[in-house]
Amino acid sequence: MSRRDIYYKDPVLFKRQSVVDKLVDDLAATFDLDRSDLGVRASSKGLFAGSGLTIRLRSGGTVLGNDYDSALIPCNAEIKTLEIRQDIAFVLVVEKEAVFQTLCRIGFSRHELLIGSGIIVTGKGYPDVATRELVNTFSNELPDSIPILALVDADPHGIEILSVFKYGSLAMNHQKNTLSSPRMQWIGVFASELRRYSTEPLLVRTSTVSARSSFGVSEQDMIPLTKLDHKKAEIEIISNATVPTSQLYQEGLLADDYESRCDLASEQATITGSTLLAVYLASKINAAMNAARTVIALSLSEGTLMKEEPSL
Repeated sequence: MSRRDIYYKDPVLFKRQSVVDKLVDDLAATFDLDRSDLGVRASSKGLFAGSGLTIRLRSGGTVLGNDYDSALIPCNAEIKTLEIRQDIAFVLVVEKEAVFQTLCRIGFSRHELLIGSGIIVTGKGYPDVATRELVNTFSNELPDSIPILALVDADPHGIEILSVFKYGSLAMNHQKNTLSSPRMQWIGVFASELRRYSTEPLLVRTSTVSARSSFGVSEQDMIPLTKLDHKKAEIEIISNATVPTSQLYQEGLLADDYESRCDLASEQATITGSTLLAVYLASKINAAMNAARTVIALSLSEGTLMKEEPSL
């Protein structure tokens, strides 16, 4: 039974869905139980993409990951096993469903700019329990050489979502061990990458974006963010910007062999849209993968040296 089912048993009594949510969480915390132990499950809304993940269900069904399409993340109680292909090199958690769907359309989980394939996950905003449980499983079970990365807005809402994934929530603190992902790293979007213009949050008029900052956001194109503008995702600014290809090379976001790998015409002077988003993310993810591999290599090297030291 879902929390929504409980609410509709007697909507006059409960009045609001939030009342049911709080009662269920309070009962679970009081008896130190999971929601599933109470026979209550939350409706799934999270999505994943990536052919490297296959989910086997207790019912006998199978959820196959796809590089170009999304699949619903089932509740943990419905999952029998997770099968992860050996070539998986990263997990990317994306705050916005719109950005997630853009990445699906270009098959980003196995994009040619990446040095390894991955799995992409979204909770479609504030994450549900099923999504947090899946990311927690990745964080706990995957080796340290496979980084768990997050792409969220550089605003209070985005940081809150990052915090819930990484540290857990106060309301479900009693389930922190199964819902938090301590290994998660924030790779962007950072406010400093858009432009330091003022102490106030900024909104970009994307129709007149020029190429002065990393993503073509100049001072005259920025206006203070109003209350009605909080729905504007800073992540989407990247997709709407236009940046000279030469500048991306200069800033290290493009490697020297980019054109040969992506069949980019040499006369193409600028990059925009989903291509720019792919370039931005690939540079961040590749750096994280290389850093993780370096740490593992150093650890192995130090272990070998310790073994070779003669005993006194």
